[in-house]
Amino acid sequence: MPDIKWDNDSEGIVTLTMDAEGVSANTLTEQFQREFTEVVARLGQERESITGVILTSAKKTFFAGADLNRILATDTAAVPALARELNLMKANLRKLETLGLPVVAAINGAALGGGYELALACHHRVALDVRGSEIGLPEVTLGLLPAAGGVTRTVRMFGVQRALTQALLQGQRRKPAAALQAGLVDELAASPEELLAKARTWIKANPDAQQPWDVKGYRIPGGTPAVPAFAANLPAFPANLRKQLKGQPMPAPRAILATAVEGTQVDLDGAFLIETRYLMELVTGPVAKNMIQAFFFDLQTITKGSARPDGYPVTTFEKVVVLGAGMMGAGIAYSQARAGMRVVLKDVTIEAAEKGKDYSKRLLDQAVAKGRMTAEQRDGILDRIHPTADYADCAGADLVVEAVFEDPALKRAVFADVEQVLKPDALLGSNTSTLPITELAQGVSRPEDFIGLHFFSPVDKMPLVEIVVGEKTSDAALAKAIDYTLAIKKTPIVVNDSRGFFTSRVMAGFLFEAVAMLGEGISPVSIEQAGVQAGFPAPPLQLLDELTLTLPLKINNLMREAFEAQGKVVTGVEAGPVLERLVTEHHRGGRSTGAGFYDYDSDTGKRVALWPGLREIFGGTTEIPFEDMKERMLILTALETVRCFDEAVLRSIPEANIGSILGIGYPAWTGGVIQYINQYDGGVPGFVARATQLADRYGSRFQPPASLTDLAASGKPFE
Repeated sequence: MPDIKWDNDSEGIVTLTMDAEGVSANTLTEQFQREFTEVVARLGQERESITGVILTSAKKTFFAGADLNRILATDTAAVPALARELNLMKANLRKLETLGLPVVAAINGAALGGGYELALACHHRVALDVRGSEIGLPEVTLGLLPAAGGVTRTVRMFGVQRALTQALLQGQRRKPAAALQAGLVDELAASPEELLAKARTWIKANPDAQQPWDVKGYRIPGGTPAVPAFAANLPAFPANLRKQLKGQPMPAPRAILATAVEGTQVDLDGAFLIETRYLMELVTGPVAKNMIQAFFFDLQTITKGSARPDGYPVTTFEKVVVLGAGMMGAGIAYSQARAGMRVVLKDVTIEAAEKGKDYSKRLLDQAVAKGRMTAEQRDGILDRIHPTADYADCAGADLVVEAVFEDPALKRAVFADVEQVLKPDALLGSNTSTLPITELAQGVSRPEDFIGLHFFSPVDKMPLVEIVVGEKTSDAALAKAIDYTLAIKKTPIVVNDSRGFFTSRVMAGFLFEAVAMLGEGISPVSIEQAGVQAGFPAPPLQLLDELTLTLPLKINNLMREAFEAQGKVVTGVEAGPVLERLVTEHHRGGRSTGAGFYDYDSDTGKRVALWPGLREIFGGTTEIPFEDMKERMLILTALETVRCFDEAVLRSIPEANIGSILGIGYPAWTGGVIQYINQYDGGVPGFVARATQLADRYGSRFQPPASLTDLAASGKPFE
């Protein structure tokens, strides 16, 4: 069976339907490339009898793009062959758009990356407005650039600035309506029949269609470096990119910028070659491989439910309870209501519960104001949230998520009250960041149904849920917890019970190492800059202030006591005295108290600057290599992750990688903690050598575990 089916109707309109046999999506395989070359040649040979061309798909998606497994395996030796194939694809697309026939892309589903690049080579794009469809060029999120004409054509459609900001540098994935608004598609259709009908109508109305850049006298919107006004603003492009990247080692955005600007100074074919050249640099580098492994393969493994026990039917949650209407509870209630669940938001007083519901109203009002939903949709979501102070309203619920203060006695008390009115098999979930689930489960009558559901703040923005399995948690409960997490469109990772679990434990390592450096007399400005340039989402001392310093201090003390009692390696010991001095001696508790590592404006609460007293107390003149500062945070976090594997806290490498990126903000360019170890210069042996060097310089907490040194000696990756 051919991958591309040819249908020529009585009006001379040829419909090319992509339908690769035996797979769920069309991809850029050798067979597709061969057939596409033949089809384009046939169109040229028969063009006199053809009035137009429709390119569409028989799959749920339009086209899925390149084979990422092949990119992972690409080294410098494979570059010539890959470049030839890519240039052949672009040559075929160029022939398609210059046939002298109107060509329409009938986009029947998702068209991301290479799929949208196919559509860009058509003169008109009609998209089916169907649930789940997304359109765009997300290559930058995988460390790549769209090199099948994506950069070149969007620059010629929109101009350099708009193409960079609206399509290329952020990798936006838009729903069909948003894609229409952004100019990525030209029309929407409500049904497959209307999709093809609109394509035919446009072909008949535009027999002489051309791409804008093939029309005589065409100029790139906004100009090129040859235009004085454009040239005068040209320095702003790299300046804005530097501001965006903050020193992170992210080569793809830089390559995209270079491709876009350089491509305006040559003809179309020259611009295509520039695309290819920069892509080859990216695919042979480590960052693209890291990001592809994490954000495609590891994430796909998790979202397909790899950790879900077999043999249990999928659970649908209709009525759910949230205990505690503070910021966390309110955010959890919002996520559940948006997923279509009926939510009982319970707090001590009805006023507190109503305040928690108001959180959802504010978020939904913003969505309506921005045109992301209608007022009716907002009201429907809000109607599903029932604030209450009465446990009786929780009767018959399928699930409870407890989100009260981190106090074991309080958590046990609220479970004792609510458990009596729930369904007999209701899932009992506790949103805790550090408290052992096995201990909390002692306060319920059904410990087999008790599980940790660790959300991250703010819940409406943070995509991860860390599911924590206690000693008595059943597989049935775990299956339900994964079903629930996927239902509210969060990413689940599953870990075994331990103090701090995985995410809180390794995040503490990263943050406390920054505090340790402060205690050594290293400039706080340099510490903050090192964290940002390493790729963490926020400077570490700033992030600690947001948490309120009393909480990290409490966590530091509890984890130290627990780990020492169990004979485990304790990280963060050096940070304890620094936090203690700030909190107890200088009464600086973080942003919520108006004073922490930073000073804050007393009227607005806005962060002003690092507190000058830090230098007076701890110094600030000690100098160490800047690379050491960055890698102390990166490597300590990775070492703590290895210890989590040694202690059977972590269950899989994908969960470690994705959990570290989505949960603690481990730099995306690394591909996650374990990918960072495997891809370190020299592989695992190189990582172990560097960690040992840091141990000699800064302390035994950097000494690699025996399991890792043994792995390095074997020459194998962490797998």
